[in-house]
Amino acid sequence: MNFQLIQFFTMEKTLDKTVSIKAFLLTLSLIFISSIPLSLLKTSHSRFSLPLPFPFPSSSEKKCDVFTGKWVPYPQGPYYSNETCRLIVDQQNCIKFGRPDTEFMKWRWKPHDCELPLFDAAQFLEIVRGKSMAFVGDSVGRNQMESLVCLLAHEAYPLDISRNSSADVNYFKRWFYADYNFTLAAFWSPFLVKSGGAHINGHSINGLISLYLDEPDEAWTNEIEKFDYVIISVGQWFFRPLLFYEAGRLLGCHICNQNNITSVSKYYAYKMAFRTAFRTLLSLKNYTGMTFLRTFLASHFENGDWDKGGNCPRTKPFTSNEMKLQEFNKEFYWVQVEELREAEEKGKKIGLTFELMNTTEIMWMRPDGHPNGYGHSMIKNASVYDCVHWCLPGPIDTLNEFLLYLMKKDVLLQLKAKLMRNA
Repeated sequence: MNFQLIQFFTMEKTLDKTVSIKAFLLTLSLIFISSIPLSLLKTSHSRFSLPLPFPFPSSSEKKCDVFTGKWVPYPQGPYYSNETCRLIVDQQNCIKFGRPDTEFMKWRWKPHDCELPLFDAAQFLEIVRGKSMAFVGDSVGRNQMESLVCLLAHEAYPLDISRNSSADVNYFKRWFYADYNFTLAAFWSPFLVKSGGAHINGHSINGLISLYLDEPDEAWTNEIEKFDYVIISVGQWFFRPLLFYEAGRLLGCHICNQNNITSVSKYYAYKMAFRTAFRTLLSLKNYTGMTFLRTFLASHFENGDWDKGGNCPRTKPFTSNEMKLQEFNKEFYWVQVEELREAEEKGKKIGLTFELMNTTEIMWMRPDGHPNGYGHSMIKNASVYDCVHWCLPGPIDTLNEFLLYLMKKDVLLQLKAKLMRNA
């Protein structure tokens, strides 16, 4: 284990009471920063504005926005392969199923004014020692969790304990890292709120699904108080035919093709789903975890919709001017960010942290990262043109670089705050 990391987590216990708090905090900061590139010590002299800016808290000191930058070539390639990580599911195992190009694995995200540190599995596992983490949402969220499992694989392999908590082990996954007493889970909840009908797990295409927008989905809320880190993300299921209920009464629908039912925007339903999810977390008596919103990831179907011959054949990232994010995708982004900001303000008053993982624009620039026809459906056991999920290894590994970056920042801030309170 990294010696500097040991120092980082044990220094509070060994701190001499006679040492100046300011001096200690300076030392602590140096230890923290020494594990990441020195360019992070620099402050940015200008703010670069993408269409989807990161909402930093107001401060006289400018901060580097790791979510503003570009994809750059990275010849070293990925952290792992389908040979070194035996846990890649067929749906994302693009190399196994014959994808001929490999350039999609040789890019890294480069912020404009600083560096995004490489993923350090030892650091991650030390931070989560004795803790638990849950990915709550749809299959793209589970895709990110599966990326994380592979990123950690060269340090530790987990025990699959999914059957201890659910009969549906394809949708509700749970891993246990015994050496670190760390539990990693995925909760299948593609709407975050209560839903019914239309065989959700069976991926029925045209059946109407009923959403109860003011009632959280018990599939995740019944257990979420146990978790220290919660990553929430949903998106693509809100394009389906939906019936919306509030206060037990039918409110309206989205593409239900019934003249006697009021048409309601999918953006309204998306907003209310996040509002209900965040307010639920704020209201849970025993929830003390850190909540991340990983923002909406758009699909990259070209030449038709997903069920009408669409595919995603590109082999390189978009340039910043090549293909702009569509307005309807931006609307999904802004709806969830507004709800996150509200939750963040309320959370500050009761000691809960809500953090934004601002990835919509970043991942939109990677149309080359999907399985396309080089993955096998978990449901059909056949190749499908998938432009929603992501190959492993691939661009989705970057989301976990962001996750670790934000976790390290939070650990440092919490330790500083605790020491200042005890000064």
